[in-house]
Amino acid sequence: MKEKLIERRSFWLWVLFAIFALGTMALFFVPAFIIRPFRYQSPRGLMLAMTLKQWASVGTSVGLLMCASLLLVLWRDMRRAGKIVLGAAMLLVVACATMSHFNYFEWMFHPVPQPGFISANSAKLDNGEMVLALNFNNDARAYPVSQMAYHHIVNDFVGGVPVVVTY
Repeated sequence: MKEKLIERRSFWLWVLFAIFALGTMALFFVPAFIIRPFRYQSPRGLMLAMTLKQWASVGTSVGLLMCASLLLVLWRDMRRAGKIVLGAAMLLVVACATMSHFNYFEWMFHPVPQPGFISANSAKLDNGEMVLALNFNNDARAYPVSQMAYHHIVNDFVGGVPVVVTY
């Protein structure tokens, strides 16, 4: 009888561990999957990603704490294979919790520190290609949206004035 109670308790501890581990991982992976360069991002998807990203620091900290507590309780009753699975899951939880404390979206996009320009006559843009245009103090620039979508930020001087162009 006592053995069945321990087995049942162990089962529910595993279930709790799985819930907290999957929740912690989701707080990192869902926003990272939704917000990807050059992919369509629906307004609902972006709202979900930004909401999860906003709560990720607190949520992953709580999830990590709960998983670590459950790991300590489960560890002593585990066989070797169970310890390997539990340890691997815990490493993934720690990695996700750590990454959620960084703004990894900044790592995906690299600002252009000094853009190079060519004359409008020699530019080889398709007729339908969109550009961000800036004209200041009789100095004009056109930044192709296809390039801005990757870099998102260009530091430039237009008409002798430093500007930051973003998309």
